[in-house]
Amino acid sequence: LVDLEPGTMDAVRAGPFGQLFRPDNFVFGQSGAGNNWAKGHYTEGAELVDQVLDVVRREAEGCDCLQGFQITHSLGGGTGAGMGTLLISKIREEFPDRMMATFSVMPSPKVSDTVVEPYNATLSVHQLVENSDETFCIDNEALYDICMRTLKLNNPSYGDLNHLVSAVMSGVTTCLRFPGQLNSDLRKLAVNMVPFPRLHFFMVGFAPLTSRGAHSFRAVSVPELTQQMFDPKNMMAASDFRNG
Repeated sequence: LVDLEPGTMDAVRAGPFGQLFRPDNFVFGQSGAGNNWAKGHYTEGAELVDQVLDVVRREAEGCDCLQGFQITHSLGGGTGAGMGTLLISKIREEFPDRMMATFSVMPSPKVSDTVVEPYNATLSVHQLVENSDETFCIDNEALYDICMRTLKLNNPSYGDLNHLVSAVMSGVTTCLRFPGQLNSDLRKLAVNMVPFPRLHFFMVGFAPLTSRGAHSFRAVSVPELTQQMFDPKNMMAASDFRNG
């Protein structure tokens, strides 16, 4: 877990999931990136990245057969976008033959915290095109839409959005965590999904999505699930894939 300010880390450590992480795997700075991509990539982040790489190296050395890396970050702020892409490029230098998958939260104009989100995202996508093998695009606007329109939540919290993201990440990584015939590792997933190396940005659909009150009478058949899967309303990125 990496951040350029200690506040979020303290909240995670004190929360219900704090025990999931090894205490020495928390790496944080003191000054923050102030939503500035260049601070995360070139100044504050660059000072911290060697410390992060030591943790990555230690975890990698504990593996019998390292398959690759999965990174979760946002593209709208300074740390996730600037330092996240710096970390990806450094890991790529050190482990050039391992797979790199990212779960990247894209900014959207409707659900915007910061004025400079478009700049941070533009600079980050350029890095992801070059250094990532698979990028799963998740978008706060689409998550809010799903919570309000499909799950019938009037005032979705970040906890509700994170619940959706965790369901998607769990679904995407199921084939890596359990035995099966298809997409049984990150490389096979890329072989099946990536037509050209630089075209590796995926939109994630999720089914079934039903509101809490509708669970008891909603029939979930295979055609229904398939239809939901490819419905733009079930996509975690607010862009209509039917327009190409």
